Amino acid sequence: MTAAEPTILATSGGHRAGTRTRLLFDALVHHAVDLSGVHGRRPRILYVGTATGDAEHVTARVTEAARVAGYDLTPLQLFPMPNVEDVEGTVLAHDVVWVMGGSVANLLAVWRVHGLDVIMRRAWRAGVVLAGISAGSLCWFEGGATDSFGPGLRPVTDGLGLLPYGNGVHYDSDAGRRPLIHRLVAEGAFRTAHCTDDGVGLVYRGTELVEAVAELPGRGAYVVGRAGTETVEERIEPRLLPTPRF
Repeated sequence: MTAAEPTILATSGGHRAGTRTRLLFDALVHHAVDLSGVHGRRPRILYVGTATGDAEHVTARVTEAARVAGYDLTPLQLFPMPNVEDVEGTVLAHDVVWVMGGSVANLLAVWRVHGLDVIMRRAWRAGVVLAGISAGSLCWFEGGATDSFGPGLRPVTDGLGLLPYGNGVHYDSDAGRRPLIHRLVAEGAFRTAHCTDDGVGLVYRGTELVEAVAELPGRGAYVVGRAGTETVEERIEPRLLPTPRF
């Protein structure tokens, strides 16, 4: 075990453009490592790119970002087959799981075919920090708003449900997400929904939201719920994380 209790960092960020490399890990990825409590050795990150179809160019950029950050990174690939013999053992051997964005609908289907949904729950309970961006945030919740099915946003409601809420990502950069999340809460698809602007992450211990953090100033997190017959949105001011040197 690394983290002292089940921990999730659900984000709409974590990456930035580099100068010598195409991609660098931003403060949210570094915070996921901090949450794991690892010390005295290089952090071990498991990168899961299922939502991109395990796109090789994305994996290469993330691997380079890990090298620059001083992390040991292992890609877990499921296309055309798992690239490791013992998937569960591989997941449990890492400090942090970082899940890339893309199609959350495809991610959930493929994970279930390979039993990764059950494995991720076991890893969460064992103290592996589960984290990710966009689809890599939505997957831990009951569901949320997604463009997995086409250009228009649609609900996804069959998330892993480790966190008993809806989730809204890219809340400030995609104008359609806020009204859809509000509608889903109003209709009872989700009791409440937790949402992030770009560059913001939500930290959960067990199933409790304990903090919002950000790698960009001026961005917000939000809790959308019901008050009587009204849908209400509460803004949470995130704690600004330090900018990484690399």
